[in-house]
Amino acid sequence: MSGASGGEDRVRRESVWDYPRPPRIEPDVRHVVVRHRGVTLADSHRCLRVLETSHPPVFYVPPADVRVELLSDSGRRSACEWKGMATYWTLQGAADHPPVPDAAWSYEAPGPGYEALTGHLAFYPDRVEVCTVDGERVRAQPGGFYGGWITDEVAGPFKGGAGTLGW
Repeated sequence: MSGASGGEDRVRRESVWDYPRPPRIEPDVRHVVVRHRGVTLADSHRCLRVLETSHPPVFYVPPADVRVELLSDSGRRSACEWKGMATYWTLQGAADHPPVPDAAWSYEAPGPGYEALTGHLAFYPDRVEVCTVDGERVRAQPGGFYGGWITDEVAGPFKGGAGTLGW
């Protein structure tokens, strides 16, 4: 039998309220895949996972593991007080599919302490067909602005939904 109660092995749970502020970067060797309309956009075992209080983790994929030729700079920018200025990327559609604006973002010149993120791409899981971590389908962080990846290993409540912006 496995597990203390004789049931299935339990997934290790992390509370997002135990994550640090300012955010921490850690390498993650799990298999991360991003697909849209049957096309693999990213496939990596070399991601960086950013952990920040009240947020599900964000997985940043190295550009060498991303089909960057399918992305174009959307012109949108936003600022993070720690990571610096974010650049947003539009996923170019095929002839019969429209583009997906701001499907991903990156930090091209991140702030001090976050240089490891340079050029890595993070995808919004609700703007592409599917994102997975070791085969588990990711769920999107509520609210649309933040791009955290919710998996069975993380517990909330999560910032991003209605009434949480002041957290």
